[in-house]
Order: sequence, then C-alpha cells, then structure tokens
Amino acid sequence: MSEDVVGVRELRQNLSKYLDRVKAGEGLVVTEHGRIVARLVPSGAVVGGYAELVEKLGASVPAEPLEAIAARLSAPPLPAGTTDALLAADRRDR
Repeated sequence: MSEDVVGVRELRQNLSKYLDRVKAGEGLVVTEHGRIVARLVPSGAVVGGYAELVEKLGASVPAEPLEAIAARLSAPPLPAGTTDALLAADRRDR
C-alpha cells in the first residue's frame, strides 16, 4: 500500500478527494507543522506490527484483540497431588 503525505490544512480543505483515494486503497500520512500526526488507511487494511509479519511471513491477522481470544482459552488441567508429592515422585524416577 503506497502512502502519500498530506498536511492537515490540505486534508481539511479537500477531504472528499482524499477519502476517495483512501477508499481506492491508498494510504495517507497526515502531518501538522511537518510532524506526522496520523495515518489514514482503507478499512480492513493491515496496519502496525502485523503488516510486517503478514508481508514477511504470510502470517494471519487476528480477527479480534488477542486479549479477547486468550480470555476464551482454558488452562490445561493441573496434575493431581501437591507440589511436594510431584517433586518427590520426580526424584524417585531419577
């Protein structure tokens, strides 16, 4: 995805023109006084650290925040017995 630079004033004065470009798949870097303040990307575009992983490794992008996915996962069951009993049994095996 290519990214052109546009200043805040220019963007504000020609918003429809720039939104049409973004809808067409182009990304825009928005600057204010020469400093980057935002990026406009098409809806559904891969951004951030995931973009590099997708490009380099063919990784997939999570469909929702990873915290939400992790919250649904259940921990594996703990082994029966106490820690002391497990350590003692492990020592006997040696």
